[in-house]
Amino acid sequence: MDLALKDLGEFVANQFKEDVQETHIRLGELMITARRNAIVKVLTFLRDDVNCRFKQLVDVCGVDYPDRTPRFDVVYNLLSLVNNNRIRVKVMTDEDTPVPSVTGVFSAANWWERETWDMFGIYFSDHPDLRRILTDYGFEGHPLRKDFPLTGYVEMRYDDEQKRVVYEPVKLTQDFRSFDFLSPWEGVQRYLPGDEKAGDPSDPAEAEETAEKS
Repeated sequence: MDLALKDLGEFVANQFKEDVQETHIRLGELMITARRNAIVKVLTFLRDDVNCRFKQLVDVCGVDYPDRTPRFDVVYNLLSLVNNNRIRVKVMTDEDTPVPSVTGVFSAANWWERETWDMFGIYFSDHPDLRRILTDYGFEGHPLRKDFPLTGYVEMRYDDEQKRVVYEPVKLTQDFRSFDFLSPWEGVQRYLPGDEKAGDPSDPAEAEETAEKS
């Protein structure tokens, strides 16, 4: 299988010598890194070529590498039912540079690209309806970015007096605490129930006596 995927990767790379930057196999899957502006052309070829026939777009997602430039990857996972193959195509972009929409190649990309925009803030040029799909219309920020705060910026609740949902700044009910996951309110006990006869393990004399008895 790896040999067949390797041949497929070389075949695609030879068709797009300027647009395919890298091909490699990882965990039994072929991965291709393409130039951002060539993504429509590459995906169209993978869909239509008789040797590829990747007719199904499984999903589109984003990946955030905040310490890298450019910061984001956009990942397209394709499936060929005829050839029983999968392929993963990646392009790189930043916060300001849009990626060409592939809704004209795969109609399923519409909602996937909207989700990627919503969660990561990655723009898609020529998308027919690029708006939020998982968060509210007034939501601030993009939740799957690594620098997005875990608490968010606002909290939502239903107000009985106003009879509607209201947004308020996040208020933590208690300060941050560092728990030991054993006894979160009192701390770790020196002896656990039933260990009274074992003595103090930090006392050398008691440790030696315990060793002799055993």
